[in-house]
Amino acid sequence: MPLVFWAIVYSASFSLFEDTVQKWRLYRNECIENVLSQPDSLTGDFCHRFFDMHICWPDALPGTRVNVSCPWYIPWIDRVDKGSAFRYCTEKGSWLMDNYTNEPWVDHSECDEDHVFLHQQLVKQQTLSTFRFVYTAGYTLSLITLIGASLTLISFRKLHCMRNYIHLNLFGSFILRAIAVLVKDVLMDNLHAGNGNVSVELQTADPDMATMWCRSSQIFLHYSVLCTYHWLLVEGLFLYFLLIVSVFTEQKCFLVYLLIGWGVPLIFVFPWIIVKFLQENSGCWRQNTNMSFWWIVRSPLLLVIIINFAIFIRIIILLISKMRSHQTHNTDFKNRLTKSTLILIPLLGVHEIFFIFITDENAKGILRYIKLFVELLFGSIQGLLVAVLYCFINGEVQNELKKKLQLWKMKRNLRKSRRRYCSGQRENFDSTGQYIEMGTRDDLESPNTDEGLLNTLSSNQGLNSEITELPRQASEILLNATAV
Repeated sequence: MPLVFWAIVYSASFSLFEDTVQKWRLYRNECIENVLSQPDSLTGDFCHRFFDMHICWPDALPGTRVNVSCPWYIPWIDRVDKGSAFRYCTEKGSWLMDNYTNEPWVDHSECDEDHVFLHQQLVKQQTLSTFRFVYTAGYTLSLITLIGASLTLISFRKLHCMRNYIHLNLFGSFILRAIAVLVKDVLMDNLHAGNGNVSVELQTADPDMATMWCRSSQIFLHYSVLCTYHWLLVEGLFLYFLLIVSVFTEQKCFLVYLLIGWGVPLIFVFPWIIVKFLQENSGCWRQNTNMSFWWIVRSPLLLVIIINFAIFIRIIILLISKMRSHQTHNTDFKNRLTKSTLILIPLLGVHEIFFIFITDENAKGILRYIKLFVELLFGSIQGLLVAVLYCFINGEVQNELKKKLQLWKMKRNLRKSRRRYCSGQRENFDSTGQYIEMGTRDDLESPNTDEGLLNTLSSNQGLNSEITELPRQASEILLNATAV
């Protein structure tokens, strides 16, 4: 799912360390409860049980060699699961000491990590670092493009309509998602480089300010991703109502859309925060020890994907029927249907359906990396695709930009003409002593003058100055879009 890889990608080694620390705490607690807190089983002189911060050692008789299985919390346990660590209990009933360290001697060579594991971790970290570079570039491009698209739709009054209002909110959710990802990565890098912030706090009950910032970024990320998917759902519902429902009130529906897009995600985020605080209150809340807690934020994403996929199929069926009734050439029919399908995929997030049944806990080996790369790539550039398709190559937006550019050129040319005219009038004034009154710059740039310039420009170049009324039927929107 789109949320799981944030706990994996930013640093493989740090994520592995955090997971190991959590398992180590469980191992330590089990040692305290099952071994250290139990009454003594031996009498007289004997070597007493203790926890050396790595392995839990039981009581031992004098003159015996004690072996304990390798602790299960080490990441490479599957390669040393049959190995053991050793200590000697001397005849005096004390653990054999190491003359060099003045600590009880221990042989844990069978539990040490091997070169194969280190090589695997190195390859994994290099692969995930490449993935991170890809999605960082994707989110950066998406952020810049989405901001530009939002400003464009806001700037032109003639583009203000229900359809573009929904697009603006979708752009806003993608912007929040990109910011959340980029900020979270920067924060994680700083915490990791600090060598003592979050890592040390994993062993304490009260997190410091660094951990609080880390958790806040995690919460913000979850909320932004949920908002993105719910605004994709709103886009699907809007198209569905235009196609299927004959009569509906746009203004009332827009209030419902706002509630779905920005309010419904809070219904899932707040319970997740409460559960993590009460049950898994450690670290940055990135690890999911109990996967049932993870379903609190995963289930709404799956539901949105399924609903939008059903809407996508219904719209495609309706488009096919309309195209067959209007198109006579088979080639043109296929081309327009293909364009309509490609335009709808990023708007409804249909690509997510391909991995919906492959959960993160079930994806292993190369399949996990393929799934991770596809989700990272398309998740990072989805905002870029939406902004380009529904703003920059939209015919209405291009017409407004062309008119604005033509108006700017006309005003620039008039300013140049005015300067030349003023120079000529000065020469005439100097030679004849007559004064010719000129219009002011404010008059030239007044709103009425702009409208007059635009009308003059349109009439001289044969352009139509009136903007075609925005189509109200979704089928016409999609058919017109495919012709662009």
